[in-house]
Amino acid sequence: MAISQAGADRRNADVVETDIPARLDRLPWGRFHTLVVVALGITWVLDGLEVTLAGSLAGALKQSPVLRFTNTDVGIAASAYLAGAVLGALFFGWLTDRLGRKKLFFVTLAVYLTATAATALSWNIASFALFRFITGAGIGGEYAAINSTIQELIPARMRGWTDLVINGSFWIGAAVGALGSLVLLDPAIIDPDFGWRLAFLIGAALALVIFFMRMWLPESPRWLMTHGHADEAHRVVTGIEARFADLPPGHGLPRVRLRTRRRTPLLEVARTLIGQYRQRAWVGLALMAAQAFFYNAIFFTYALILTDFYDVPADHVGWYLLPFAAGNFLGPVLIGRLFDTLGRRVMITFTYTISGVLLAATGYLFMRDLIGAETQTICWMVIFFFASAAASSAYLTVSEIFPLEMRALAIALFYAFGTGVGGIVGPWLFGALIDTGSRVSVFGGYLLGAVLMILGGLVAWRWGIAAERKPLETVARPLTFID
Repeated sequence: MAISQAGADRRNADVVETDIPARLDRLPWGRFHTLVVVALGITWVLDGLEVTLAGSLAGALKQSPVLRFTNTDVGIAASAYLAGAVLGALFFGWLTDRLGRKKLFFVTLAVYLTATAATALSWNIASFALFRFITGAGIGGEYAAINSTIQELIPARMRGWTDLVINGSFWIGAAVGALGSLVLLDPAIIDPDFGWRLAFLIGAALALVIFFMRMWLPESPRWLMTHGHADEAHRVVTGIEARFADLPPGHGLPRVRLRTRRRTPLLEVARTLIGQYRQRAWVGLALMAAQAFFYNAIFFTYALILTDFYDVPADHVGWYLLPFAAGNFLGPVLIGRLFDTLGRRVMITFTYTISGVLLAATGYLFMRDLIGAETQTICWMVIFFFASAAASSAYLTVSEIFPLEMRALAIALFYAFGTGVGGIVGPWLFGALIDTGSRVSVFGGYLLGAVLMILGGLVAWRWGIAAERKPLETVARPLTFID
């Protein structure tokens, strides 16, 4: 039997010895894993759709006879979305570790669905920002629940590439959003003031489909085994193994022995981060903050650069976002496997550093007015081929280097800090810089993003964790581990 009470502790019901982690890590890639990727990874598609629509619709929101946004209003709305994501990640991440991964899948998706539909009914900047705030809370909660589940279900030898590709699927949604904006913002097809509203309603409809797709997903066996549900964890893993016809017997697999608990006190989480894993905490903070500023500052205001500096019509912005999205998706897909072969430290350092150098060079060309809209787009495509893998590796890092009992909350904490420092300030700052009409001012913002990325790469090289192909329990022992 895969789970049993150890002999000397047979009378103690809250001590369990199990080979569940080893059983999950030994599995070959199969249809089960593909379904997990699709059902969970589609959240990033939704997030990409949301963010791209918000960016592509910037021109339409400014031209709307009801809203009449300024560039600053666009930045405020973007920051409201990110602020909601920060608070949502913290609250729902805490609940994910307490109540389980699966329950929160439905709660956070329901929040997102409702708020996105409400956004379509916005009547001024206050209502729009409020609904975007709540939408962000749902997406932030999804990040914590889903990243932790992916880590706990995917075999160790493929964990890096899978996580990067799933995070990179954000850009599939971005491409869909860009294409959709071409139709929804075409005044010859749809009334411009109705088109942006329909865009958000479509996002809500897609979320409803995803809601039903997730119903077959099991709870994480790793979460179950640490929360006093050993028998259920065994049944879940047995059911997963039954999907693999030629799986050899699992005799003699490594086992872990731990004490189950219903919850992990926040004080213990704080002590673990500040004490035992202080160095890892600094690495996570550096990586998350750098990529959050880099991405959110540039992407949320990308449409404004095209319309204000290159005179690209608002309803044509989607054409420029398509190659940008392609570069972002292809990066994790094509170089993601190197994070499992060459290793985390080498690839994180390389992708962060090269992204910063390329951004600084492109920003200089922009400042000197040496490139047009098309060349600028090609430059972005190359930069974000590497930057997308870098940003995804930040989420990969913080989701695998901390103990299982606090994984979702740790993801939420670092996502919240990174987004709070880099994400909320970034769109507002760049919106203000663009409003000045000065290319030199905008270049200053680009240079700041470049420096942060390079520093993030150096931190990863010096203090990064070599977690490639290692079981999660080896990378970070459970808090309740018993020798």
